Amino acid sequence: MAMRDTAIVAYSEVKTVQKSDRDVWEIGAEILEDLLNKTGMEKGEIDGLCLSSSTTGAGNCFWSQTTADQLALEVDFCQTVDIGGCSPTGALARAAVAIDAGLCETVLCLFTDTAVRESGQRQRHYQQEWTAPLGLLGPPTSFGFITSRYEHQFGLDYRMLGKLAVAQRNGAVLNDLACEKLRTPITIDDYINSRMIADPIRLLDSVMPCDGGSGLIVTSRKNAEKKGYKNAVFPIGYGEKTSFQFSENIVDVTDTGHMPAGAKAFKQAGLTANDIGSFHPYDDFIIAMMIQLEMLGFCKKGQGCDFIREHDFNFGGDLPLNTGGGQISVGQVGLAGGGTNLVEAVRQLFGEGGNRQVKNTKNALVTGIGGIPYNRNWNTSVVMVLTPNG
Repeated sequence: MAMRDTAIVAYSEVKTVQKSDRDVWEIGAEILEDLLNKTGMEKGEIDGLCLSSSTTGAGNCFWSQTTADQLALEVDFCQTVDIGGCSPTGALARAAVAIDAGLCETVLCLFTDTAVRESGQRQRHYQQEWTAPLGLLGPPTSFGFITSRYEHQFGLDYRMLGKLAVAQRNGAVLNDLACEKLRTPITIDDYINSRMIADPIRLLDSVMPCDGGSGLIVTSRKNAEKKGYKNAVFPIGYGEKTSFQFSENIVDVTDTGHMPAGAKAFKQAGLTANDIGSFHPYDDFIIAMMIQLEMLGFCKKGQGCDFIREHDFNFGGDLPLNTGGGQISVGQVGLAGGGTNLVEAVRQLFGEGGNRQVKNTKNALVTGIGGIPYNRNWNTSVVMVLTPNG
């Protein structure tokens, strides 16, 4: 598989904050400088730029070109990936494809957003009038529908959702880059007693909008070997699905595109869910992680709560999950939020997890969720398998 010839040779992440006092390009420049220092590369060696979507730049149809200009990068390939929370992992996949195709050799994958400080999005009336019913107040309401439907079909032990929330918060407590407001330990009772946002979605089910960013340097395996990098991580499986079952009049909202995307990624990697060393699922809401456990084959559909009950998701457990805290306990960096989970997976595979380092570094599984329309599954689902043993 072509992506196996692509190596992640460095990662970088700034501290997540509730509201940044810096411009989005200033954050990007800090990440770029850190990546250059870690790799020993000159800026001129970067000949590709792949960005995640940015709420800050939502009104700019030339976002990748403008960002290249602001960072003084002259590149042979650039792209802004616009699949919502799937964009960071999708950007890495597209960078790998571009390198394999010979369009470039070394790509800066940059995931930055200052959605709280400076949102550039403009909601058009089409969505508000024709696809979102009156009173639908965004993702919390949509995930409330999904949660209620799941409970109706299979039953739901909310204390097991709380167990996931606690495991992630334990990771954030150990993560200096997590938003300080979220670095306080919680218990399952704290989760259960947190106030309702959109019944049955609680406050501790939900992400908090924040500002920040992260990034990767991706290069060809040949170049990585030539430069003698000691640490490298390789994508060995990738699946992406957009508009899963959207053509159907009636869909089961507890099914998602992670099912076919995951099957494709696992087949390419030659692995199954039972082989995964650590799991870094996209986590805008707690219920989303449990549904992904089912869609990816960690357990059968409807048995997510039983699976959670039987496993330890802390960094020292049998299935470490979002060991840095995930977006829910680090903060959601706008449309760049998927980079939080992706970079934590790379950090763990580099063996640089510090006081939250996992034991099994054979591989890591990363996912993305991009958009949640009314009465349908997630707009886009992505699944990627990474390994340091490429």
